[in-house]
Amino acid sequence: MKMKFFALAVLTFTFYTGFAQENVTYQKPSKEILELADYQRAPSVNMDSKKEYLLLSYRNTYKTLDDLNQEEMRLGGLRVNPVTNISSTVTYINNLKLRKVKDKNEIQVKGLPENALITNVSWSPNEKKIAFTNTTKNGVELWVIDVVTANATRITADNLNANLGSPFNWMNDNETLLVKVLPKNRMPLIDSKKDLPKGPTVSTSDGSKSQNRTFQDLLKNKTDEANFESLVTSELYKISLSGKAELFKSADIYAGESFSPDGKYLMLTTIQKPFSYIVPLSRFPQKTIVYDNNGKEIKVVNEVPLNEIMPKGFSSVRKGKRSMSWRNDKPATLAFVEALDEGDQSKNVPYRDEIFVWEAPFTNNPTSFFKTKQRYGGIMWGNDNYAIVFDSWYDTRNTKTYLVNPSNVNAEAKIISDRNSQDIYSDPGNFETKRNEFNKYVLAIENDNAYLIGDGFTKDGQFPFIDEFNLKTQKTKRLYTSTYKDKKEDLLSIEDFKKGEVLVMLQSKNEYPNYYMRNIKSKNSLTQITAFANPFASIKNVYKEVIKYKRKDGVELSGTLYLPANYDRTAKKEKLPLLIWAYPAEFKDKNSAGQSDKNPNEFTFPNYGSFVYWVTKGYAVLDDASFPIIGEDKTEPNDTFIPQLVANAEAAIDAVDKLGFINRKKVAVGGHSYGAFMTANLLTHSNLFACGIARSGAYNRTLTPFGFQSEQRNFWDVPEVYSGMSPFNSADKMKTPLLLVHGDADNNPGTFTLQSERYFQALKGLGAPVRLVLLPKESHGYAAKDNILHLLWEQDQFLEKYLKN
Repeated sequence: MKMKFFALAVLTFTFYTGFAQENVTYQKPSKEILELADYQRAPSVNMDSKKEYLLLSYRNTYKTLDDLNQEEMRLGGLRVNPVTNISSTVTYINNLKLRKVKDKNEIQVKGLPENALITNVSWSPNEKKIAFTNTTKNGVELWVIDVVTANATRITADNLNANLGSPFNWMNDNETLLVKVLPKNRMPLIDSKKDLPKGPTVSTSDGSKSQNRTFQDLLKNKTDEANFESLVTSELYKISLSGKAELFKSADIYAGESFSPDGKYLMLTTIQKPFSYIVPLSRFPQKTIVYDNNGKEIKVVNEVPLNEIMPKGFSSVRKGKRSMSWRNDKPATLAFVEALDEGDQSKNVPYRDEIFVWEAPFTNNPTSFFKTKQRYGGIMWGNDNYAIVFDSWYDTRNTKTYLVNPSNVNAEAKIISDRNSQDIYSDPGNFETKRNEFNKYVLAIENDNAYLIGDGFTKDGQFPFIDEFNLKTQKTKRLYTSTYKDKKEDLLSIEDFKKGEVLVMLQSKNEYPNYYMRNIKSKNSLTQITAFANPFASIKNVYKEVIKYKRKDGVELSGTLYLPANYDRTAKKEKLPLLIWAYPAEFKDKNSAGQSDKNPNEFTFPNYGSFVYWVTKGYAVLDDASFPIIGEDKTEPNDTFIPQLVANAEAAIDAVDKLGFINRKKVAVGGHSYGAFMTANLLTHSNLFACGIARSGAYNRTLTPFGFQSEQRNFWDVPEVYSGMSPFNSADKMKTPLLLVHGDADNNPGTFTLQSERYFQALKGLGAPVRLVLLPKESHGYAAKDNILHLLWEQDQFLEKYLKN
């Protein structure tokens, strides 16, 4: 027995250093990968609505470990720094520049804070000022930039409360901001490690069904409740650009602030007690009150109780008023929706939701405006005569668009679109908006015409378009279609409807995306606005092609194939190892599942979220390979998840092998999150792969018993589905080398770090070749440079050992 045990231990040690942890310090990947991964990010671009000025925002390509190592409290679904009082996951800007659109010279914003940590950037209503917050070592302060002079000025001390998001809102006078400030008598935080409990934590159920999904970072006890309340409580101040502060509202938990379009009213939403230990703060009790701009209470317009109990299904909602907001086309009118089926999608009713409008000062009752046959999906206000209403139903994937008359509730609504939401080839596009006299965005209407910008996906490729839609006749006229075959054109917005000026973005596989102004009425003339260079010159000559192929049941599939720059595609003498990166997607019909949204002319932007780096190391890469999971009619996609998964993989490998480029015995698969779940199942239930890489996944679906991904049924509805899909339950069948990676602070619902730890323990105990890498301080997506470079090194070493060699 001792001899057998020693032999097993040696075998396991040579495979992955046995049952012990390795003492690994941070490593960097090989030169080819490091050259691509260690680059300087181009600035992000923000234009004013008149397209007179550009704001260029610069930030580091990655965070540092020190950024991730700040103090953090996780309460009620939040992750915040209790010292600085801002989200601990925020990504900061470190520099700002301005540029006139018509000029080429960038202007450095003067007076910025030293070692700036900038976020919450917001233009004033008249776009002459730009406000932002800066985070110091002690807290958050407010700054304002004068656009014309490009000068930045600090407005407040570092005592703002940004724990619930942006701590300020511009008022309509362009000279004053409504700011959330830490209370002067703020309760000190309690150290839960030192504070002795006064009793156990007890949760009860009254017998009502409450099928909540798996949430992270919830409150757990009275200490958490007290700390949560202290962290999110603020005082509201009116603060002028000169720094003069006037208390507007005393301390409370302000979760939402919204001025009416005319600026005369303020709608404030506050979080109320009791708090919950099973749902995040978005489902805590709330009260919404409208005040005038002097702080006088006008009306309590909504009260929402604690929402721990929800009907099952993605088309189910809570009872009561929802989606309450100001009408953008009116000075001060609220709109909201209420469920006519009590929010329960299982009830059979002729109409699901009813939309109401309610004019300030709310002395009259709300007026019914429109009833939707499916679940309300939003509204675009235009003017007194036109508005666009959307509804949808998840189970059928149907979505409808209605043209309605806001001034005549008896007028018949016109259904102008009725389609499968997953059918991208039939997508009519999105309606264009423009700013009105209140500086709010409304439906752009010119001479009874509205305008649609579409992505333009077709079976022959992507050709974005602009349509003119006549609101009286409901007839459509095509104004422009992009005809590029060697570039990708994104139509961003129509800037001048009469002149035909359109803001666009152009890119190709080796040309970095840049902004242009196109005139569709003047021979489609182009004027370049930005000129960002390609930071990835070393892969500009790699071969890139969108390949299309079929699954054995006839479903159309596609993927973006990359081959090394020097590979002889004609001779095909060398058979390359193949890497497949994918993410499963659920569909209700084969036609939609077979449609492709891939464009071979999209700029090749390598990042840790794919395998593209490895094309520099002599691998073929099939990126974003189609992995549809289809459930037609009454069949749900997950009823046949495993066989469809394997069929997708077989089709992908067969397609690339048929081209003659690969050694099909040297194929690896990888994915992140649900893609990791996919990877583990493919290695378990097929013999197609030499190895796999699974990052931040969930492997035991019984730990997410009330649904996951697009699965609405709970574990007790279909235990065989949950069990059969869980690679943890088949760990004894998994013998293919697997690299498991997880952030040790994962904040994504359902993908607790525990999922990878327990799966690793099962595989290790059963003798499977597996390596587990936990990245310190990382959440569901990885951010720190040291961690990302080490991840790339781990993947490189793993692939060199188990695939290439």
